[in-house]
Amino acid sequence: MTPSPISPLLSSLEIETGPAPTASVIWLHGLGADGHDFAPVVPELRMPPGTPTRFIFPHAPEIPVTLNVGQVMPAWFDLYSFDFDGPEDEAGLALSQAAIAQLIAREESRGIPSNRIVLAGFSQGGAVAVYTATRHPKPLAGAMLLSTWLPLAQTLAAEASPANSGMPLLIAHGRQDDMVPIAYGQASRDALRLAGYAVEWREYDIAHAVSSDEIDDIGAWLRRIL
Repeated sequence: MTPSPISPLLSSLEIETGPAPTASVIWLHGLGADGHDFAPVVPELRMPPGTPTRFIFPHAPEIPVTLNVGQVMPAWFDLYSFDFDGPEDEAGLALSQAAIAQLIAREESRGIPSNRIVLAGFSQGGAVAVYTATRHPKPLAGAMLLSTWLPLAQTLAAEASPANSGMPLLIAHGRQDDMVPIAYGQASRDALRLAGYAVEWREYDIAHAVSSDEIDDIGAWLRRIL
């Protein structure tokens, strides 16, 4: 099924690490969560005072999710099955892509150039982050993909934006992930490397979650690219 159209601008939680931010991170939560999910992580990233950063945690709209017997919950698009090669909600992904593009445009209107904006996401949010980042018409700073997969991989070659060819990607996954198997992350990593993106791969002895070691690696990566 196709979700209802997303509102003109997604409701979001914002945290700034200092006055007059010079960079932004738009971080998407996973299925059934909300924008508060990763907000407590911000202080642990140790962003330097010289790089004040605005972290934006948007809330997904509530839609029925087929995989969860039609239960209405926060979701970025519909999910039909656990099959990596199964049918995907292309229309729902496009709606979320447009909504995230609006958030990027708002950051630009607030003085943050696109190449100082990172897209990030966990699980289903990561799928939207990589889908949007690889297709965005302006250069982005990079994308951070946590415990997720590459959606609609078969359309990437035709739809990828030249502006983001070679874009840095941090892909992190738990070896014991029983929700999004690490094999999905590895296949996504390989497809993105083959497409020319600068992929950094990290894996951890965790399930479908984020660990303290992973947070340290995320902070180091963000400090480096920003």
